[in-house]
Amino acid sequence: MKKRFGSINLTWPKLIVWAVLAGVYTAVMAILPAAKDTSFADISISFECWVLFGILIIVNSKTPLDSALKCFVFFLISQPLVYLVQVPFSALGWQLFRYYPAWFVWTLFTFPMGYVGWYMRKEKWWSLLILVPMLLFVGSHAFGFLQEARSFFPNHLLSALFCIVTVLAYPLLIFRSKRLRLAGFGISLAIVLAVTVLAFTGARQVYSTTLLVEGGELNLEFDDTYTVYLEDPSYGTVSIEYEEDIESWMVNAELTRTGQTRLILVSPTGETHTFDLTIERNSYHIEEAAAP
Repeated sequence: MKKRFGSINLTWPKLIVWAVLAGVYTAVMAILPAAKDTSFADISISFECWVLFGILIIVNSKTPLDSALKCFVFFLISQPLVYLVQVPFSALGWQLFRYYPAWFVWTLFTFPMGYVGWYMRKEKWWSLLILVPMLLFVGSHAFGFLQEARSFFPNHLLSALFCIVTVLAYPLLIFRSKRLRLAGFGISLAIVLAVTVLAFTGARQVYSTTLLVEGGELNLEFDDTYTVYLEDPSYGTVSIEYEEDIESWMVNAELTRTGQTRLILVSPTGETHTFDLTIERNSYHIEEAAAP
């Protein structure tokens, strides 16, 4: 592992092949239904893996300019490919590229970041100052993933562990100076402990949504005299509320897990409507269950 942090002969052909593979892999993870809402798809929407790629390029470049150019070209190739590969498989088609401008801005920033980042190799006290913002950035990702894993376990647990491991490993693998390695590891450990405590002491993440609307596609009639509950209460809570704006009763939910359960709606006279409910992280599917 240490070899990969400073001893690779990173030629331009190798860099281009690596950029193409990274872009294609990321697109595949974004396309695969099985990867949706998992750590494997996080590479397509967050930065922790790309920070690792950037640092690998920086520490295996020969000069600051070489580092800056290679970081820039790597992201200039890989990021558009992420969208290009998805185009035939997405309902948005070429409109997917409307999400690319934000990543292009980040691509522009990779040039100065690659140039400055190369000076971590100088093994000076300020080399650690260059690394610390990256540690904090990846640490903020660890915080978000830990919150998700705590609230929707085990979603994004692998991404949380990836962030924690890389934050702890970067100072040990980048620096040769014992002082810098110890100081850097101490900072990394403090970041990991802080984000872990914050993630597990703060409020849980929930998915708030409306599952049923009076009338609606299912042509249901209900009000606050009805009772509603989830067959498995570990998936969250549901309640019947009146929405003034549309003058209708609604079944609202605070969902805390992904998976499958049933929603039960009971009238004052005992008439029961049962619905199969599939919960994803930011979406759901509900349909009335077939009569037994």
